[in-house]
Amino acid sequence: MRLLLVEDKDSFRRLLVQALEGSGWTAAACAHPGEALEALAREPFDAMITDLRLPGFSGLELLKRAKRLQPALRTVLMSAFGEPQDIVEAVRWGADDFLAKPFDLERFLELLARLRALSDAPPPDPREPWIAFSPALRALDQALLRAAEGCEPAWFQGPSGSGKLRAARRLHTLRNPGAPFGVVEAEAFATQQHRLPLLADGTLCLVGLHRLPESHALRLLQAMESPEGRRVAWMATTREGVALPPSLAERLGVLRFALPPLEERREDVLPLFRSFITSEAQAEGRTPPVVERVHERELLARNWPGNARELAWCAREALRATQGAVLGPLPNPSSRDGDLVLPWPPPGPLTAMADELAHHAEAALLRRALERHLGDATATAAALGLTVRALGLRLKEHGIPLPE
Repeated sequence: MRLLLVEDKDSFRRLLVQALEGSGWTAAACAHPGEALEALAREPFDAMITDLRLPGFSGLELLKRAKRLQPALRTVLMSAFGEPQDIVEAVRWGADDFLAKPFDLERFLELLARLRALSDAPPPDPREPWIAFSPALRALDQALLRAAEGCEPAWFQGPSGSGKLRAARRLHTLRNPGAPFGVVEAEAFATQQHRLPLLADGTLCLVGLHRLPESHALRLLQAMESPEGRRVAWMATTREGVALPPSLAERLGVLRFALPPLEERREDVLPLFRSFITSEAQAEGRTPPVVERVHERELLARNWPGNARELAWCAREALRATQGAVLGPLPNPSSRDGDLVLPWPPPGPLTAMADELAHHAEAALLRRALERHLGDATATAAALGLTVRALGLRLKEHGIPLPE
């Protein structure tokens, strides 16, 4: 286990390093927070323990920057002068504990044992890991790390299903992991401005901004400039090549990020697929099946016009058809129009069972329509005879992610 220890008092730093001998921890110790950031940029660590008062900048600021470099890093602040607001702020930024000086070495070693247990635990949100193996996604991740230093509005562009909303959540997590994150269809935002106070100091991401009527652009700008809107970090997603009204483009396009299609990120295909298989299997209480080489070759050979959303569908359908320890055959996109399979409803009155079936059928039809139109909310709504807002409400009711 790798520990980064940041303490500017030489004698106390040496004492803590000496206490770590035989504990199973390998310590890298430094006196300056700048040295700590350089170490974090060079190599991974399991945990970091830092003093609150340091030369250059505070341990709290170091904690924030460290979490941006290594989000899974376990962290502890220690100080003889810790104010309650410092402790609250540290916890909000993901600190695992606070050590009040002076403390005895036994307390220090007990804390390290707890950190070891935490480090061995799964990531805080295994449902949505950030996959960035391709050069394009690695470059995007570096840009997001730089953008996390500020709070400027961000505009994510890319084809449907490429991960624009996921990238927005990534930036939000790097900036302020303990704050709320809201997502709303831009066209429906005019009726949901009451949500702004609930997102104070958090983030609001407007999806489908390219579908916003030009007549609503002024209303959106007024909301952003309102007292409540100024306490919110704004983000937006659109398709690539979309032109926004100049006033909106200037206000929301301070930071612009392009998400390439999956066919240009071949290095991400297999890690993403394994991630989808694992999360789907865990949601069903199953052991993830083995993905064989024949599956890998087939996955890499496909073009994925629906991008990551189509890849997730492929993983879900393959898992559904798998009975043993090895993943079954991958579904063909043309098989999406096969039989509609619904779960049996709980026994009860006929009308109640029929209503339950109708609820599951509507969810399946919505998913099928979205897949058929590659996640295009406008085309899906038109095909189903709904407005985009009505489609968004139906999707929300069934817990289906809003198209980006």
